[in-house]
Amino acid sequence: MQQNSMQQNLQDLRQSPVEGQGMEGFDQGAADKVLVLSDADRAALDAQASRGLLLALAAQGAMGLAAAVIAGVVGGSAAGWSALAGAGAYFIPNALFALRLAVSVRAGRASPFTFLSGELIKLFATALLLWLLSRVAQDSLVWPAALLGLILTLKGYLLLLMFRKLS
Repeated sequence: MQQNSMQQNLQDLRQSPVEGQGMEGFDQGAADKVLVLSDADRAALDAQASRGLLLALAAQGAMGLAAAVIAGVVGGSAAGWSALAGAGAYFIPNALFALRLAVSVRAGRASPFTFLSGELIKLFATALLLWLLSRVAQDSLVWPAALLGLILTLKGYLLLLMFRKLS
């Protein structure tokens, strides 16, 4: 049934007017053109990407601090420090990843491989820091607070959505 619905939607698209024409009149050559950016356009895009990275890091840091304050007020100082440690377990590798991306963009060496390898390293570093946290602070660690710090830091982009700063 879903297949028939998809085929009907595709047929409707072919028959619907796109700027006064159906899909049969669509210029395939226009879709094959390559966008060429000037140096000024490229610099503007790089600056916008750097601002976006810094804004995301600031939002994640703010959420991590908010988690530490909330945990500290509700559960005491051990919970506050645990939430801060949980937030740091994600924030520190993420900040290093963002720095690596910013340097790659500035040097003109950014690539999908740079992003993927950095993301994998960040995930392994976060897991390693959480494991170290469980070993080093096992007696004083409040796990619910540490997980609160981790989760709120992960969801830092919600602040950007809330203040309409996410593009």
